[in-house]
Amino acid sequence: MIGKYAVRFASLAYLGGLLAAPVAYVFWRTFRHGFAPAWDAVTTPEALHALKVTLILTGIAVPANTLFGVLAALAIVRYRFPGSGIFNAIVDLPLALSPVVVGLALLLLYGRGGWLDGHHIVFALPGMVLATMFVSLPFVVREVVPVLREIGTEQEQAAATLGASGWQTFWRVTWPAIRWATAYGVVLTTARALGEFGAVSVVSGRLAGQTESLTLYVQDRYQGFDETGAYAAAVVLALLAVTTLLLMTALRPKEQTR
Repeated sequence: MIGKYAVRFASLAYLGGLLAAPVAYVFWRTFRHGFAPAWDAVTTPEALHALKVTLILTGIAVPANTLFGVLAALAIVRYRFPGSGIFNAIVDLPLALSPVVVGLALLLLYGRGGWLDGHHIVFALPGMVLATMFVSLPFVVREVVPVLREIGTEQEQAAATLGASGWQTFWRVTWPAIRWATAYGVVLTTARALGEFGAVSVVSGRLAGQTESLTLYVQDRYQGFDETGAYAAAVVLALLAVTTLLLMTALRPKEQTR
């Protein structure tokens, strides 16, 4: 009995020290002088533009990687093709590479002297989108693949035997089985896209009011000794991520939460 409570206490203390305490401190520093200074800090034109850029990056990267993730998971689990093992490994590449390396690679590829020089990709929104898509690519794939392997192919084969088309089989049989795995992947992808810093920092050029995302804005404000602005922007990022998670939980059927 004592051992059980000791494990629980140690786990909670670890989470509290590693996650809860730093986040709580940021919130405290943000609102210690009241709500008005924090609100003023995040409603400046620069902060609103940085938030807009972040939402654009997320709004493009998340749907693109969700579609790719589902298709890639189906390809990995349901089909055998030459190089499938290499493809499966490459999907995990963004998890192994440092985001700074990703940004540098994009800079060398699309920047001045690169293969696609002159296409105005780096130091502009397209380069930031590519960087965000790259670093958030694996999450939907890695959530859907185990579920597809678990459910097998019996129901899909039965639907095909009854005359269902490939699309009907996917929509009526496969999708209901993987939709919540996809949703979890979307949440992880959204969180990663919202919080990306390293790769975006390299390819953005960090032009205030033009190519500055909210994460870059946080660093810029902090280095400019505007702690209220930095903490307030960080709180906005945290609230966006938490809102995504809560929305998914609220929309989840009750039988799925038991």
